[in-house]
Amino acid sequence: MAEGFEGRHGFPPDLNQVRPADEDDRDAARALAGAGAAPADLVTFYDVIGDISWPDVGNGYFIDPARDVLGRLTEYGAVGIGPGQEADGLVVGSNGGGLSYVVTPDGAIHRTRTASLDEPELDRVADDLRQFLRLLEQSLTRFVATGEPGYL
Repeated sequence: MAEGFEGRHGFPPDLNQVRPADEDDRDAARALAGAGAAPADLVTFYDVIGDISWPDVGNGYFIDPARDVLGRLTEYGAVGIGPGQEADGLVVGSNGGGLSYVVTPDGAIHRTRTASLDEPELDRVADDLRQFLRLLEQSLTRFVATGEPGYL
């Protein structure tokens, strides 16, 4: 992605990376699992991947480190989702344009419609983490080919 980036966009690329998990990431993932707050596939993800930071793909795509997810859960609690806000979700990242990604207990990924998390309106973007990661990969591939990241 970085090859030829500055010529196409007029500025040098930032650091775009998928960072491997370290022991702190794995400890935070285990704490999320112990709190019963994270679906199993998210815990497995954080056992291998520390975070994803692609600031130059469109407005950017970010999957936060497990310690940040755990910190938000500890400080603010889970995010109410759905009609009547009866289910709880975890904010796991953002698209860099002010919208957040929320994972629900069943593993589905939702995107907020606005920057507010007080009573968020959410759209389901993926049935599970695997599908969401495929959509992220497709966004990166599309961005490299066309300069447009898509809708995610």
